[in-house]
Amino acid sequence: MKVLPILTEKSLNLAKAGKYSFWLNVALTKTRIKKLISEIYGVHVTSVKTLRYKGGERKNTQGRKIRIPERKKAIATLKEGEKIDVFEVKKEKKTK
Repeated sequence: MKVLPILTEKSLNLAKAGKYSFWLNVALTKTRIKKLISEIYGVHVTSVKTLRYKGGERKNTQGRKIRIPERKKAIATLKEGEKIDVFEVKKEKKTK
């Protein structure tokens, strides 16, 4: 099963509060998501919130129809003091 981290500005701000976002398979349940994230990243997940994005079709700039797949987003809250390294933002030193 694929568990893809979401690395946007909004999700990185949520990560500072201990909430991490992932794209997942639509068929996964909250308990299975909790186990997957715990196994893959070696952390303790306290809660999982999920959002489902409906698929469908839309037209691109040439007027052709494009199939948009269904997706599920999960926001996992970790035990206090735990982090996932993928979401850590490294600050670059500015040179003059």
